[in-house]
Amino acid sequence: MFRPLPDGGCAVVAVTVEGRTVRVPAGASAAAAVLIAGFRSIRETPVPTGQARGLTGRGAERAPYCMMGVCFDCLAEIDGVPNRQSCMVTVQPGMRIRRQRGARALEME
Repeated sequence: MFRPLPDGGCAVVAVTVEGRTVRVPAGASAAAAVLIAGFRSIRETPVPTGQARGLTGRGAERAPYCMMGVCFDCLAEIDGVPNRQSCMVTVQPGMRIRRQRGARALEME
């Protein structure tokens, strides 16, 4: 689906996406790293598809859309912090990226 153009002289950064080590171009966004890793979606909506009609199931898959911080379809967990706009975060060596599934857990005090 998504393949970067070959660039022999480009520096690369190793990040972890869903437990897989992936080498991505330096300066790429965390959202691009998820796509380069081969995932079709980066998150699922918190509301199960069809819930309004009494259906249950998983939320609808979402992929990075605008890649410029406007649409919020690229929310992901980055280095343990949920709800980050992954298209606005530049990859760093050793970064851990996880796709976000549904609503995040609430921390009760």
